[in-house]
Amino acid sequence: MPKDPKRSLSSYRGGFFSDISNHIKLVIRLMADRRVNPVLKIIPIGTLAYLVIPDLIIGPFDDAAIVGLGLYMFVEFCPPEIVAEHRAALEGTLPGEWRDPQIDEEDVVDGEFRDEP
Repeated sequence: MPKDPKRSLSSYRGGFFSDISNHIKLVIRLMADRRVNPVLKIIPIGTLAYLVIPDLIIGPFDDAAIVGLGLYMFVEFCPPEIVAEHRAALEGTLPGEWRDPQIDEEDVVDGEFRDEP
């Protein structure tokens, strides 16, 4: 973690797999939201159906590309205010700022290591 005291807790990113996980959770939440147009909900269903249909091109890369593109398009076509609402809920923004713990010098125990057989 950076030692920038001004850094907000909500701006911490977990990495590639965390982003994928959050995106999938976002799609699931948007699919369950009644405010999203039912016609738009066909996009993720269609991308999942593509995984079941026999492939035209053999290999996992075309499947990953179609599913990724379909889920991305679904989120992009959903109303931005609804997407922002669900993203904020998924990020679990916490009020406050990042602070490093205060270390008291009296609590530090100094010692030496001895390797004895």
